[in-house]
Amino acid sequence: MLHTHLTTCWKLGYPIVGAPMAYVGKGRLARAVSEAGGLGMLGIGSKDSVEYIAREAQIARGDDQGRFGIGLLAWSLASRPEQLEAALAARPFLISISFGSLAPYAARVKQEGVLLASQVHSREEALAVVQDGADLLVVQGTEAGGHTGHVSTLPLLQSILDVVEVPIIAAGGIATPRGVAAALAAGAEGVWIGTCLLASPECDTTEDARSRIIAAQESETVLTRAFDVAQGFAWPPEYPGRALRNSFSEQWHERVYELATDQEAQQQLREAVARKDYDLAQIYAGEAVGLVRQRLPAGEIVRRLGEGTEQLLRERYAALLGEA
Repeated sequence: MLHTHLTTCWKLGYPIVGAPMAYVGKGRLARAVSEAGGLGMLGIGSKDSVEYIAREAQIARGDDQGRFGIGLLAWSLASRPEQLEAALAARPFLISISFGSLAPYAARVKQEGVLLASQVHSREEALAVVQDGADLLVVQGTEAGGHTGHVSTLPLLQSILDVVEVPIIAAGGIATPRGVAAALAAGAEGVWIGTCLLASPECDTTEDARSRIIAAQESETVLTRAFDVAQGFAWPPEYPGRALRNSFSEQWHERVYELATDQEAQQQLREAVARKDYDLAQIYAGEAVGLVRQRLPAGEIVRRLGEGTEQLLRERYAALLGEA
């Protein structure tokens, strides 16, 4: 068994947390990750209702009152405080609040006795959220799918491990036992995975999206604000989104200021999203997409990562230290 804060204190079977992916990471996916020995997370988007949170949380919890987490957006909570109250009412094991200040919400989460995490993208962010009371940091590199920062996982992880004392887990570019082992060997207590779950049947996406994910190479993503700007999402500009390249991103990635006033292009994207036309609509995925080659159940992915990491670390430990 791997011995980290997540397995010894949280009692997880594997030090693996499923990333909260809004609109595709729902209760069914969270449940599958938790049942396999990790911690599954619900991703809550800015437009999701309190009824949605309650319904999907019930699915994630299951009849046996299993543990799960909920991921919220700090910038959305500023105008949608009811999302936090709905999340707390669902009694999750962990709440993650990211992409904005943690300060207005930390005391409320602590009051309910729920563990609090935050995704961070710089040393300064890490120090700030620790000061605000985070129990866990998710150090997310720019390789990650969806919204993220601009620094790669390994440099960011090294810089933050040296300056904070709360447990840290790594996110971005991790999709095989080798990636998990690298993060743990560096000092992380676990990993936060998203892209490698996108082709699983429990992920709430289409077969076309799964096929595109499986076919994509690691070089076929782009970190862009084009999809947010076209759809009028109020994401802070310092957090662009990493998605598979398509004709819309190719046309507008470097022209987002023009896109902000081009109503025809905005309507074109809205219609493509509605009909799930991925030649134009976004599929958020990280650079680890090139490692996703099968439609595997989420639970099997978690188990393969956990067991493969333990075996790999045992072998490498023996080889590197010259032990039989």
